[in-house]
Amino acid sequence: MAALVWLLAGVLLVAAEVTSGELVLLMLGLAAMGTAGAAALGAPLWLDAVVFVALSGGLVFLARPALKRRLLRETSEGIEPRTNVDALIGKRATVESTVDARDGRVRIDGDVWSARSFDETQVLDVGRTVMVMEISGAVAVVWAEP
Repeated sequence: MAALVWLLAGVLLVAAEVTSGELVLLMLGLAAMGTAGAAALGAPLWLDAVVFVALSGGLVFLARPALKRRLLRETSEGIEPRTNVDALIGKRATVESTVDARDGRVRIDGDVWSARSFDETQVLDVGRTVMVMEISGAVAVVWAEP
């Protein structure tokens, strides 16, 4: 019965994380689920409490900060969530149609993106390898590699 209570508490805490977004309730929910495993193996109540305290402390103070660093980035406007676009910065791309300061097209990891050159004086010809310097909206800003 204790295992079921711990499991239910864990599920409720994980579900409640949706409202907070701070990952604390998620860590406590995971600790409760781990404690449910200990209870299912027949651990006494005092050991369940020790397991919960140890797991929750480890998850909140060790795993949560590492996970937050992985999910968030610091910008000039403050701290923002990382997006898939962040992974494109620094990647190599191939010019599909001539890129200049106003427009063009590049292929990044198989996907074709609108592009413009980072240096307004550069004109990048088809087939040239370039590096993605930033993503501005839906436009890749690229720089010619030497």
